[in-house]
Amino acid sequence: MTPAALEWLARFRRYLRSERRLSAHTDAGYARDLLALAKFCDHLKLADWSKLDSQHLRTFAAHSHAHGLGPRSIQRRLSAVRSFYAFLLREAPAAAAAAASARPRSRVTGNPALEVRAPKAARRLPQTLDADQMARLLQIPVDSALSARDRALMELLYSSGLRLAELVGLDLTSLDLKDRVVRVLGKGSKARIVPVGRLAAEALRGWLKERSALARSGETALFVGRRGERLGHRAVQTRVAYWARRQGLGVPVHPHLFRHSFASHLLESSGELRGVQELLGHADISTTQIYTHLDFQHLARIYDATHPRARRKG
Repeated sequence: MTPAALEWLARFRRYLRSERRLSAHTDAGYARDLLALAKFCDHLKLADWSKLDSQHLRTFAAHSHAHGLGPRSIQRRLSAVRSFYAFLLREAPAAAAAAASARPRSRVTGNPALEVRAPKAARRLPQTLDADQMARLLQIPVDSALSARDRALMELLYSSGLRLAELVGLDLTSLDLKDRVVRVLGKGSKARIVPVGRLAAEALRGWLKERSALARSGETALFVGRRGERLGHRAVQTRVAYWARRQGLGVPVHPHLFRHSFASHLLESSGELRGVQELLGHADISTTQIYTHLDFQHLARIYDATHPRARRKG
């Protein structure tokens, strides 16, 4: 690829960070996928993005699969390409109008990724903890500031179904314990307000009494680490795994498992799919519908265990 063509990748990443406000993790994923495409174009001696067509992309997808990428990873790659070409199509007219400037120009006239589909991936159902396992996990003995913090953040993860990025992004001002709600900044910087359960509110009050002894002066984060700064993703993952081992759960536990369990338990009890969608902050209800499959599995187990004609006797 020419330097001018590669400059479009840099501009696209700046757009993702400044306008789309994607997380660093998502941004890094886009970068990897598009750099892989650029290398593929170099191999085919394609010097400009306008030279790439849908057949090239089908070959790119097949090449990715042959090198060990699964269907989901290929879907992600093609999604990145579609977004990149949508950006090129939108920015190209502006670049053409500014022909006197030194900005790189694109000559693409269509989005070749729209016609390309990745191989179908089997839909994996999210893992969850049952209510008894969750109760056991959250019975954390509070004997220090850190254990008070850990209990509060884990209660909040389960109580409100937060994503990990949403949890670590919370400030003191995000929380209203009087009305028992928390203001969350979700994907695409979309804000939503979600309720905080009674036990989570109690745990948070306990943590707030201890927080001042740890937090640095001027730190706005709700959850802080030993150094008094905002708690990071990895620290939360480590602490959740630690408490799962200490409480003897016997299964791997990660922060997103709280969100899956929150959604599954709420849907199982209420059947209110739209409500669960709003609480989770899903833009598309089809994303929430995966939890209806979990609920059906639960009902199927009950049926198999209790219906007199569900199974043949041995």
